[in-house]
Amino acid sequence: MAFPHLLEPLNLGHTQLKNRVLMGSMHTGLEEEKGGFEKLAAFYKERALGGVGLIVTGGISPNFRGRLAPHACQLSFSWQVKKHKIITNAVHDGGGKICMQILHAGRYGYHPFSLAPSKIKSPITPFTPSAMSTRQVDKTINDYAKSAALALKAGYDGVEVMGSEGYLINQFVCSRTNKRTDKWGGEFANRAKFPLAIVKAIREKVGNEFIIIFRLSMLDLVDNGSTWDEVVELAKALEQAGVSIINTGIGWHEARIPTIVTSVPRGAFAWVTERMKKEVNVPLIATNRINTPEIGEHIIASGQADMVSMARPFLADAEFVNKAAKDNSELINTCIGCNQACLDHTFQMKRATCLVNPRACYETEINFTPTTDKKRIAVMGAGPAGMAFSVYAATRGHKVTLFEAKSEVGGQFNLARKIPGKEEFNETIRYFLNQIKLHNVDLRLNTRLDAEVLKEESFDEIVISSGVIPREINLSGFDNPKVVNYQQVLNGEVEVGNNVALIGAGGIGFDMAHFLCESHSSTLEPQKWNKQWGIDEQYKQAGGLTQPSSHQSERQIHLLQRKSTKMGKGLGKTSGWVHRSVLKKHGVNMLTGVSYQKFDQQGLHITVESENKVLEVDNVILCAGQESNRSLLAQMQATGLPVHMIGGVDIAAELDAKRAIRQGAELAMAI
Repeated sequence: MAFPHLLEPLNLGHTQLKNRVLMGSMHTGLEEEKGGFEKLAAFYKERALGGVGLIVTGGISPNFRGRLAPHACQLSFSWQVKKHKIITNAVHDGGGKICMQILHAGRYGYHPFSLAPSKIKSPITPFTPSAMSTRQVDKTINDYAKSAALALKAGYDGVEVMGSEGYLINQFVCSRTNKRTDKWGGEFANRAKFPLAIVKAIREKVGNEFIIIFRLSMLDLVDNGSTWDEVVELAKALEQAGVSIINTGIGWHEARIPTIVTSVPRGAFAWVTERMKKEVNVPLIATNRINTPEIGEHIIASGQADMVSMARPFLADAEFVNKAAKDNSELINTCIGCNQACLDHTFQMKRATCLVNPRACYETEINFTPTTDKKRIAVMGAGPAGMAFSVYAATRGHKVTLFEAKSEVGGQFNLARKIPGKEEFNETIRYFLNQIKLHNVDLRLNTRLDAEVLKEESFDEIVISSGVIPREINLSGFDNPKVVNYQQVLNGEVEVGNNVALIGAGGIGFDMAHFLCESHSSTLEPQKWNKQWGIDEQYKQAGGLTQPSSHQSERQIHLLQRKSTKMGKGLGKTSGWVHRSVLKKHGVNMLTGVSYQKFDQQGLHITVESENKVLEVDNVILCAGQESNRSLLAQMQATGLPVHMIGGVDIAAELDAKRAIRQGAELAMAI
C-alpha cells in the first residue's frame, strides 16, 4: 500500500476517520457571495470525493462582533442552518466528513465593532477594539456553544475552535494582549479559563459523539508570546475538557516571521507538534507547508503527529489523496505556496482560487467538458499559459500540438525556480509535463512554430503563448557588455561582479536581488532557515523567538526604482513583506525615486531627489519589466486561421502566471 501511515484510519472512539489527512480551514470568499453556499458545496464535495479524511470549513463567527469583516459569515440563528446543510449534505454524499471552524476575530476584526480582552489595537488592522465586559465574556462563551449546537443541527460532524493565529482566544491566553485584572486575566491559569470554558460549554451542548478540534497556538512567534510550559499546560487542560483532536497553530498574523510562503521549508514546524506528542495522548495534527504525500507520510511514520493538515494543497488538487492512494503522486498538482490567488485574493475581498488550478472555487463555472467539434490546434510556446491550454484543450478531446523553441518546457517558470526559496516551481513544471504525456499532447521541443512548419501540417486554429522578452533601456552606455538583463543572469549566460545595480524593483527585481544575495545551495533546510529567521527550536524564550543569525551578502547590491512609492508596493500582500525582509537582512541598498542618466567606466550615473550620484558598480542588471514576444504574430495571422493570444504575449505586465494559466483554461473551455 502506498503511504500506509498517511492513509491509515484514525479511530476517535465515537467515529473513525478514513485516513490521517485533514483539509485545513480556508476562507474562500464564497461564504459571502450570493449563491456562494451552493458553490462551496461543489468545492467541498470534490475534495470529499478526492479522498480527504476530514474537512474543516473557513472561519464562521459565533456572533456579530466576532466577524472578520462587516459582512462576514456567522452562525448564530436557527434560520442560518439551512444553507449550511447544503454543504454538509454535499460532503456526506461524497463520502466525507466535515467540521465547521468557529472563529471570533477579536482585535483582528476589520470593523469598528470589534471586541478583545483588552483595548489594545492590532498592528494589522485600523480599528481599536473595545475591551470586553465580564458580561460580554460570558455571552461570547455561550455564543460559541450555541454556534456549535447549530453546526450539529446543520449536519456537521464536528467543529474546530480557532484558538491560534492571534484571534480572540489566543488574545485571551497571551499576556501580550490580555491586561485584564478580573478573573479572566492576570496569571496564566486565569487567562486559560476562557478557552477551557468554551470547550466545556460546547461539549455540554453537543454531547460526546461530536468531534471537537481545538486549534492551539503552539508557537506564537511574537514578543511576549506564550511560553512552552504555558502551551503544554493548556493542551493538557484541553484534553481533560473533552477535545477530540488538537490542531497545531503556528504564528500570529502579526508575526514578522513567515510561516506558509513558498520559501518556508516543507514540514518546517512539525518539530513543535512532535514536542507536544510527549505531553498529551489526544491525537495531534501537524500543519504548515506540508504539500506532498511523502512529507505527510514521513511526519506520521516518524511519530511527529497523528494527522497532517493541508489547506492550499487541496486548492491545487482536489484528487490529492486518491492519487496518493494509487501511488500516483507524480500526477498531483502540487501547491507551490505562492499565495497569489488564495490568501492575496482573500485580503482583497475577492474569491480565492489557485494559481496552478484555476478551477479551485470555480467548480460550477470552469469545467472541461468533452467537445463534439474536435479540432487540430497548434500552440506556440510551452510556458505556463501554453502548457495549461494544451492540457485542458486535450482533456476536452482536441488534438493539440505544442511547439517549444527551447529544449525544455516551463517558460518563465524555469527562471523562477532558480530563485532561492522558489524551488517549488519545479513541481508545476513536473505536473504539466506529466499531464501533457497523459493526455497525448504532441510536444515538440527544439521546434519553432512558423509559417514553414504550418505549411507541412493542417491545423484548424493557432494559439500563441510565446511569452515575453526583457524590456531594453536606451541610455548612454547601456550597450556596454556589463549591462545585462535578468534572463541572461538566471540562465548563466553572463558572470556578474560583487557590486551590482538592479534597475527595476518589481517582482523580477526582488527575485534577482535575492538570487544574487544567496548561494545556490538549498535554502529549504529547516534548521538553517530557523536560524535565519530567529526561531528557537529549544523554545527557551516566550513565543519561541531567538536572535536571527546574520547573513550579510558578500555582494553590494543596489535595488533601484524609478517611482517614489514604497519599495515593493506591487508585491503580494501576504508575501511582499517577506521579500522586503530578506533583502534588508542581506543589506541590499534600496533606493526609490531614481532617474537613470548613463553608464560608463565610473559606474551607473543616477539622480536621487535632485542629487547626482555615481554607483561604482561592476554590472547593471535590467529588471525593468518585459515586452510581449510577438515576433511571429504577423506570420500566424497571415495564415488566415483563427489566432488566439494568451499569457505574456497578450499582456506583458509583471510576470503573471496566475493570469496566464487562467487564460489558458478559459480559452480551452471556449475553443
